[in-house]
Amino acid sequence: MLRAELAHLFGRRRVQALLVILALVPIGVVVAIRLSGGPGGGDGPAFLGQITNNGVFAALAALTITLPIFLPLAVAIVAGDAIAGEASLGTLRYLLVRPAGRSRLLGVKALAVVAFCVAAPFVVAAAGLIVGSVLFPVGRVTTLSGDTLSIASGAIRIAGAAGLVGVSLLGLAAIGLFASTLTDIPIGAIAATLGVVILAGVLGTIPQVSAIHPWLLTNGWLSYGDLLRSHVTWTAITRNVALQAGYVLVFGAAAWARLTTRDVLA
Repeated sequence: MLRAELAHLFGRRRVQALLVILALVPIGVVVAIRLSGGPGGGDGPAFLGQITNNGVFAALAALTITLPIFLPLAVAIVAGDAIAGEASLGTLRYLLVRPAGRSRLLGVKALAVVAFCVAAPFVVAAAGLIVGSVLFPVGRVTTLSGDTLSIASGAIRIAGAAGLVGVSLLGLAAIGLFASTLTDIPIGAIAATLGVVILAGVLGTIPQVSAIHPWLLTNGWLSYGDLLRSHVTWTAITRNVALQAGYVLVFGAAAWARLTTRDVLA
C-alpha cells in the first residue's frame, strides 16, 4: 500500500512540477550570479557571497533561499491535498472500504508526505550543487568556524543539512495533514497550512511576544547552519528536532482523531 501511494504521489504531474520548480530556483539564482559577476553589496542569504569562490556553497544558498517560501509552499500543497484531494475526487470513501481501515490509510498518507518532505530539500541541494559545480570552481569547503573541510566531508555536511531541513518541515506537514482531514476542498487545507507559516513568521518578528518564539514552528528552521561548523553544535538542532516532533505528535493525533470519527460522504 505504501509503495503504491509513493508511486502515485511522485508520479503525479503536480508533484513533479513542484520538484522541477524547486530545482529551477537555485539554478536561476546561480546562473544570475554567474552572469552578473557575483552578488553585490554583501547582501543576500548566507553562503550566497561565497558561491563565486566555491560552487559547493550553491547547495547551501539554495536551501537558505527556498526554505522561507518555496519549500513550505510545496509541503503545504502536498500535505493539504493528501486527504482532502481524495475527498474532492470522490475516491476517499472507496479507499476506506478496503480492509486497511482509516488508521492505516492515514499512516500511509503521512509516510508519503514525509517522503516528499525529505526529497524536496535534497532536490534543491542537488540542483544547487550541480549548477554551482558547473559554473564556478570547486574546492575545499570553508566552515562557519573558519576551518576547511575536504569536498567529500563538505558534501556529507550538505547532505546532513538537507536532511535536517526535511525534518524541519515535518511539523508543517503534520499541520497540513490535519487541515486536510477537516475539509473536502484541498485549496482550503493548503491555504490554512500556509497561513500557519505566515503567522509564525510574523510572530517571530514581534519582540512583545518573545515568550512564545521558542515554540513557533519556524523557530529552528535555520539550525542546519550549525552543521557547517568545524565542531558541530547540537543544541539548536536538538531543540528544533524536538519541537518538530511535538508538532507531529499533536497534529498527527488530531488528524487521526478527526479522520477516524468523521462521516465520509465522498
